[in-house]
Amino acid sequence: MALIKIDELRCKGCGICTIACPHKLLLLSDKINHQGYTPAQITSQDKCIGCALCAEMCPDVAIVVFK
Repeated sequence: MALIKIDELRCKGCGICTIACPHKLLLLSDKINHQGYTPAQITSQDKCIGCALCAEMCPDVAIVVFK
């Protein structure tokens, strides 16, 4: 099982990770961070396969995947 960590202070809510995830486990949060963006969040950590596509596609390097 993989573990995804999203740095909410770095995330600008572009949504690229939500498109990149093959299992659609990421979505944009309803809450707003300190910069005024809606950061990404994972919906089901236990279903993550650890492909790390979300981290590779993130332009802000806000996602780290631990396998």
